[in-house]
Amino acid sequence: MVRFRHLAATTTALTFALILLGVYTAAMGAGLSCSAQWPFCDGGLIPQTFPSFVEWFHRLIAMITGFFILGTAAGSWKYHTERRIRGAATLALAVTPLQIVLGGATVFVYTPAVQVAHHAAALVIFGSLVATTLWSYEAERAPDARGADATTGYPSDD
Repeated sequence: MVRFRHLAATTTALTFALILLGVYTAAMGAGLSCSAQWPFCDGGLIPQTFPSFVEWFHRLIAMITGFFILGTAAGSWKYHTERRIRGAATLALAVTPLQIVLGGATVFVYTPAVQVAHHAAALVIFGSLVATTLWSYEAERAPDARGADATTGYPSDD
């Protein structure tokens, strides 16, 4: 379960970094640098300019983060029985495909509504992962039904 906590925390941190990178990407208009090409940029896999590199890098980190979200959701079902942990991790995973579609839409339909929807979905994913992480740490520290401390396995002094 310690590994799951670390996975959840890493996924949450990676998602936060991705959001910051996404804000930077949008602020510099890098999504427009790929000439409405998605998932490619500049006609291929290798970006040709700095703005297209920023957009390409954002997409790369998003793909990696997506796999971490998938792993976190799977881990929540494997290592936890608490519905709230499973539910929060599953919500993050369920919103991820929508986020991918919205990310593609930001390249083709660069409007404030699409940008807001893309960032709102990112915040739902991030919030779900924060909850997953915090609740998994809380579950580890809560005493079990026998009165044993979950972190040590020994009876608590309460």
